[in-house]
Amino acid sequence: MSDVIFRSDVTVELVRSNATDQDVLFAARVSTQGEQTLEAAMNEQDAETDKRSRGLINYLMRDRHGSPFEHNSMTFYVQAPIFVFREFMRHRIASYNEESGRYKQLSPVFYVPGPDRNLIQVGKTGHYEFLPGSPEQVALVEQESRKASTEAYAAYLRMLEAGVAREVARIVLPLNIYSSMYVTMNARALMNFLSLRTQREGTHFPSFPQREIEMCAEKMEDFWAQLMPLTYEAFNANGRVAP
Repeated sequence: MSDVIFRSDVTVELVRSNATDQDVLFAARVSTQGEQTLEAAMNEQDAETDKRSRGLINYLMRDRHGSPFEHNSMTFYVQAPIFVFREFMRHRIASYNEESGRYKQLSPVFYVPGPDRNLIQVGKTGHYEFLPGSPEQVALVEQESRKASTEAYAAYLRMLEAGVAREVARIVLPLNIYSSMYVTMNARALMNFLSLRTQREGTHFPSFPQREIEMCAEKMEDFWAQLMPLTYEAFNANGRVAP
């Protein structure tokens, strides 16, 4: 049997982007300046102060004029456990293409929570927090996750070797097996995603995401912050609410 690999992290890469603060300003100013080329808008922007650009973006964010934040695009490559992808795809404001267990043999890579992953849920649904587990609980989670994953993948291989179709054999695999996908979204959609899938102090609407999808969201946020610094600044200044 292929060696089973265990991971406690996720992979997020920015594979292509067409997303800048200029895109927001260009889209917003058509309301008052009418039709113009992007080149003309860029030249006009070069002559303006950074203060005016920052002020306009902040105004759009504060007053929730959201459409100017849609005229851009970012495509991310993500590797994460399948249970994370099922949460991703609750966000129907993005485009997804995921690897298929019908058409390829899935690799033996499984997620096992790291020792710093909180394990104990305290409080009632909708108002709870997670606390660290005891050393015994941490060891139990790792032991049982590794055991179940190894046994499941062995069963998967036995069915494949017996000629069973991949789409049938995969049914024995657990949700902690890794998958990969491309996800494409604009800045407005990403802000909506981040507002729900990250936990930050000072947000207008606190969120309590599962840690594993938050790990993906944090990496996506880091890329976006570099691409659109003024938009990112305004997002945080206005309570991390998607416009």
